Amino acid sequence: MSEDNLSRAFAALADPTRRDLVARLTAGDATVGELAAPYDVSLQAVSKHIRVLEDAGLVTRSRDAQRRPVHLEAQVFDLMTGWIERYRRQAEARYERLDAVLGTLDESAHPRSTTQQGAAS
Repeated sequence: MSEDNLSRAFAALADPTRRDLVARLTAGDATVGELAAPYDVSLQAVSKHIRVLEDAGLVTRSRDAQRRPVHLEAQVFDLMTGWIERYRRQAEARYERLDAVLGTLDESAHPRSTTQQGAAS
């Protein structure tokens, strides 16, 4: 997935209505009418949201007789997750290095001497 496609996918998911549509499509394919039902907006407004998701590669539409179901393209989410995971691992590694540095600073600032250890016994 190119950076441009990745940007389009994240931009498409920036809208809460589109995120909700995607969440609902995880349960299965649905028509625009079925997807529009819970919203107090026109079919055209929902169609525009779906078009944005489609342009980002997150959904596709097919023809099933008179129905035109919208289908979630899960592999795009795998690519997005991989991108996020790479940066999460890098951030986690930085925090682990920071923890190690802080641990050595704490040890050098508060060394335990042998007289303190003997007095504690």
